[in-house]
Amino acid sequence: MAPSDTKYDIAIIGGGINGAGIARDAAGRGYRVLLAEKGDLAQGTSSGSTKLIHGGLRYLEHYQFRLVREALQERDVLLRSAPHIIWPLRFVLPVDRAMRPAWLIRAGLFLYDHIGGRQRLGGTRRLDLTRDPAGAPLKQGPATAFEYADCWVDDARLVVLNAVDAAARGAVVQTRTRVVRAAPETGGAGQWVLTLEDVSSGAERHVSARVLVNAGGPWLDAVARDVVGDNNAARLRLVRGSHIVVPRLFDHDKSYTFQNADGRVVFAIPYETHFTLLGTTEVDTQDDPGAAQMSADERDYLLGVANSRFRRQLTATDIVWSYAAVRPLVDGGGGNARDESRDYKIDVSRHGDAMLVAIAGGKITTYRRLAENVIGLIDKALGRHTEAWTGSAALPGGDFDPDDVQGEIRRLSSAYPFLAPDTCRRLVRTYGTLASDMLGDARCLEDLGEAFGGGLTAREVCYCVEREWARDVEDIVWRRTKLGLVLTSDQHRRLGDFLGDRVHSKT
Repeated sequence: MAPSDTKYDIAIIGGGINGAGIARDAAGRGYRVLLAEKGDLAQGTSSGSTKLIHGGLRYLEHYQFRLVREALQERDVLLRSAPHIIWPLRFVLPVDRAMRPAWLIRAGLFLYDHIGGRQRLGGTRRLDLTRDPAGAPLKQGPATAFEYADCWVDDARLVVLNAVDAAARGAVVQTRTRVVRAAPETGGAGQWVLTLEDVSSGAERHVSARVLVNAGGPWLDAVARDVVGDNNAARLRLVRGSHIVVPRLFDHDKSYTFQNADGRVVFAIPYETHFTLLGTTEVDTQDDPGAAQMSADERDYLLGVANSRFRRQLTATDIVWSYAAVRPLVDGGGGNARDESRDYKIDVSRHGDAMLVAIAGGKITTYRRLAENVIGLIDKALGRHTEAWTGSAALPGGDFDPDDVQGEIRRLSSAYPFLAPDTCRRLVRTYGTLASDMLGDARCLEDLGEAFGGGLTAREVCYCVEREWARDVEDIVWRRTKLGLVLTSDQHRRLGDFLGDRVHSKT
């Protein structure tokens, strides 16, 4: 293999939440880091979640107490670190005694309230659905419900912000960059030599790294086999989860957790002000994770759950948007996908004298702890002693009081009075305190350049291209923002034309 052009301590394959989280943690400890992603950041599993930071109430039934405790502890950490993209959400769980008795649910929620040392969120309370406003949108059914707390997250932006912080601390983040091959350097130097290919041009170059991290998510085994030449990788169970977005089914800001006869739960969550998010499904798949699509059966399943619970009835024509992603679960040989653990597994191996770390499974909620554990293993292998730091550090834009989001919105509105209130709210919920960096010295709407709809302007698009690695329309309207829900086809086309000119001028 050709000699390397650049030397790194750690090279990471995969720009999902685990790869970005590891890059951020490592760069903050002084490691020289490369993150290579063949597509866009969060283009796979990490933008296709149910968008929750939660402990996983149902995992208690499978006695996954360590996982639930760790996730609940992380819930508080992440809420403090990114209050612009993570915020508290109350969940209403109607009691269906045919599935689980009230005493069992209450006991589980008592444990859920206390096992993680809850600090910021309120505890569980009992609701009378015949009197409480949460019962109004529901069909006649259970009279009793329990209300408990978890958190919402903009999953794709969580990935992007980890990458932004990693780059700010010295990491090299390269999207649209495929790792074609990785092999130990000859001569026992303890280095990997990687061949990187620019996806757009096909140009190749070589770099070296002391440690290679396979954070390929659902592509973990494919990376191990095709890039590293390792045919003994731990097998994954690939499970597709699908979601649908429909016009708002209820007026309040709480969510619902519905128990179903098949043992699954489906969430109904307020989404982007005017919509309701319904999900998720769990279907085993061997299809290409990059081409995951919701099936008709999954669509009908989610519509059926909604129609069995809400007064307002839905048909397929009500679906505004749907998305699907493949979850890479550690294959425990379970019969049902819902019974497989959502815990993560970190495998460390040696190829010659070169160190390989492979990450299987995991939840978006526990990504930060996973990254700490990975860097701890790397520290030990390389004889370094670095300090954990991400538990008390804000993500970019998150350096404000989590209880003062409205104050942050008012401050932005005061500084830029020409912005519509909805736009101010969206910008704070997207960029936090960095919204003013993006808006810069603008004094009127015209200063922000071409308007594409939904409050999206040329200045914001350029910011996402220059600071957040966005390249095409999907990057902007589905991963940097969710404005794909409101932009028309003509607005999409104009945005595409603008991006084509902008990206072409940079390359």
